[in-house]
Amino acid sequence: MEAARIDPNNSFEQLSYARQIIRLEAQALERIGGRLNLEFCSAVDLLASCRGSVVVSGIGKAGIIGQKLSATLASTGTRSLFLHPTEAVHGDLGRVRADDVALLLSQSGETEELLRLLPSFRELNVPIVAMTARSTSRLGAGSDIVLELGPLQEACALGLAPSTSTTAMLALGDALALVASRSRGFGRADFARVHPGGALGARLAKVEERLRPLDECRVAADASSLREVFASASRSGRRTGAIMLVDEEGVLSGLFTDSDLARLFETRRYEAFDQPMAALMTKRPTTVTVGTMLADAIAILADRKFSELPVIDAAGHPVGLLDITDLVGLIPDAPR
Repeated sequence: MEAARIDPNNSFEQLSYARQIIRLEAQALERIGGRLNLEFCSAVDLLASCRGSVVVSGIGKAGIIGQKLSATLASTGTRSLFLHPTEAVHGDLGRVRADDVALLLSQSGETEELLRLLPSFRELNVPIVAMTARSTSRLGAGSDIVLELGPLQEACALGLAPSTSTTAMLALGDALALVASRSRGFGRADFARVHPGGALGARLAKVEERLRPLDECRVAADASSLREVFASASRSGRRTGAIMLVDEEGVLSGLFTDSDLARLFETRRYEAFDQPMAALMTKRPTTVTVGTMLADAIAILADRKFSELPVIDAAGHPVGLLDITDLVGLIPDAPR
């Protein structure tokens, strides 16, 4: 029986059907979460202890989910590769080694292309984890561990197009990858190592990779007067909005910002121009040390609404400055 057509001009019907689809898939995920048992824990242990690669395979829509899952595993500390089942039987099985683990995705558990791989995995003594609807399917019966999805109703009006099933595989795969990652003790430093690019990579970098180096910053002795500092602490190029003040040993002792200068003008404290910076600066300013994750420094800038953040070495000497204007796009949106 054909599904009734939705009127393309009726937004109420469109939204109603869309919400129905999302609710159906959400309910399926709730059921799968409730079905999790010790088989899941066994699969996690197998992946977390894998000395080779987790070889993910599937075909059609399940194959696309498998590719995403393989990428998630690799990016969260579990070495992985995607093996197309058709290409596998034409030579790509040569990628598989005895210390690998196979993770096979099939809603029906009767996908011939995957079933043809089972003898080869067995011959290599590769443990097999199946993600499928029924443990009694041929794929389930031929696997060492079965992550059972249970009966699922596809959200498609015809009940045919993979939708609920692929959502379920995606969510269960994410759970498997992320629990295995946490079991491995995969941390932010590890994440930074495999995500060096883009805004995410930038946030996971170290502060010394994004600071303005000392020769591009304004630095002055805290014993100097404000007038002397502004006459001598200029730098070519883009100007930072703060001056870092140091004591006789070169240790950072304070910070004086453009906002501090503006307040002196607003209150007409002109006599302050001949006072030592030590009397005008913010003493013991907030700093971060070399080696700090940029994400942590950005959190300080965002939470405390700073525009500049000095970076110091272990001895307290300034090595540079984080300027908010250099980090636009990395600062999280303020809560609304």
